[in-house]
Amino acid sequence: MRVPFLSFAPQHDPLREQILAAIAAVYDKQWYVLGDQVKAFEAAYADFNQVRHCVGVANGLDALHLSLVALNAGPGDEVLVPSNTYIATWLAISFVGATPVPVEPNPATYNIDPARLEAAITPRTKGIMPVHLYGQACEMGPIMEVARRHGLWVVEDNAQAQGATWQRSVTGSFGDVNGTSFYPGKNLGALGDAGAITTNDDALGGKIRTLRNYGSQKKYYNEVIGYNSRLDELQAAVLSVKLPHLMEWTQQRQAIAALYNQHLAGLGDLVLPTVARGATHVYHLYVVRTAHRDALQQHLQEQGIGTLIHYPVPPHRQQAYEHLGIREGVYPIAEALARTSLSLPMWPGMQGEEVAAVAAAVGGFFEGV
Repeated sequence: MRVPFLSFAPQHDPLREQILAAIAAVYDKQWYVLGDQVKAFEAAYADFNQVRHCVGVANGLDALHLSLVALNAGPGDEVLVPSNTYIATWLAISFVGATPVPVEPNPATYNIDPARLEAAITPRTKGIMPVHLYGQACEMGPIMEVARRHGLWVVEDNAQAQGATWQRSVTGSFGDVNGTSFYPGKNLGALGDAGAITTNDDALGGKIRTLRNYGSQKKYYNEVIGYNSRLDELQAAVLSVKLPHLMEWTQQRQAIAALYNQHLAGLGDLVLPTVARGATHVYHLYVVRTAHRDALQQHLQEQGIGTLIHYPVPPHRQQAYEHLGIREGVYPIAEALARTSLSLPMWPGMQGEEVAAVAAAVGGFFEGV
């Protein structure tokens, strides 16, 4: 059985007529930027995220960038960030002229380790950017406690964990401001680039609305130097159709992960996902680890099974960040994760026999190791 890494069909096919009707309604109304669809989705997503404000922006990187701009982060500032995240988290910090300071993850959960934060704090530290990696909520209680004790702000990168919770509170509701992405492959995905910022702070919410629209609240009157980063009406319309199904899709992802856990237990040196006590995992990705990662990936490809590596090179080893002068081996956990992690097929609507086929192929590999 051939199993792709990702299939949109089980999500999109049942909603095809609703989504096309929503797109047609925008087309017919002839109002394509910052109209009723964006307002409606912002209200619905704010409610979903248990916050007062949601501001739709063009993409997830802009969501993080504008969050930092709103918090007045800039040159000379340091921001604590995971050593093992997607590079967008670091790029947002660089965009404002601040310096990303890597903090190693908990090797069990792959999320930033709260116990390592204080050792990284200096007089220049202004904030913390936890990333809910692969869909598991960070341990936000300890993170927020460190932030409060040291007078730091927090920006959650919630791009992979829409609907996950820490101690029953949803991710994207803890930080001063928080960014998410609706890139098509995310748990709540648009049909192109899209993103949003969530916050409970009225002043920051208003500031971000101004920043995303050329620094203007009233057309042709510009209060500050702003940006052009606005959620499209078309994408907002699509997201509004999909949002009511997100928790059902999440439950399907969790059921698929449980099947993987059952089928893959005890195979060779394979390390399965671990969920921290108090956290939930929405399985944007189902990531396993093995010292034989590259050989396993090749074997699965030969069996017609798609996989991806998230992520093969940690940010501090990317050419873009050579100027930081961080030598190989300084962040060994991030580097070990980059060498050993493999993402298996995962999508809502994936069938039990497809999970079993993937697991059988993985098992077949370890029989020969």
